[in-house]
Amino acid sequence: MYQLKTKETDQDVVEFIETSLPSTAKKEDAYKLIDLFSEVTSLAPKMWGTSIIGFGSYHYRYDSGHEGDAPIVGFSPRKARISLYLTTEEETRTFYLEQIGKHKTGVGCVYINKLADIKEEILREFIEKSVELIHEKYQVFD
Repeated sequence: MYQLKTKETDQDVVEFIETSLPSTAKKEDAYKLIDLFSEVTSLAPKMWGTSIIGFGSYHYRYDSGHEGDAPIVGFSPRKARISLYLTTEEETRTFYLEQIGKHKTGVGCVYINKLADIKEEILREFIEKSVELIHEKYQVFD
């Protein structure tokens, strides 16, 4: 049976940041993002897998039968880029991506080099919309 790789863990978020991030600037961005995500969601940060800092959790089930738990929103402060995990409808995603600032996108992620490259107020709204959508569509455990 398939086992999800990304599960909530007991790893300490601060320890992860202090031991995994190479530069002071990356660490500062990670702490600022924790403050922002925590403020918007009213949830504490938790580690998911080895490198994702997530806020809250929800249970999803696809039509294919695949199911699991995931953070409502989160980010991963990787060495090269910061991955933002936000879930919105395509139209909403496009709206925020047009305004957020310098970024790249993947299937489910928004990648930024540093927090200074984006507009934090737009990120705040993007997080709020993501949280709203997850609460509308899924069973939330936050």
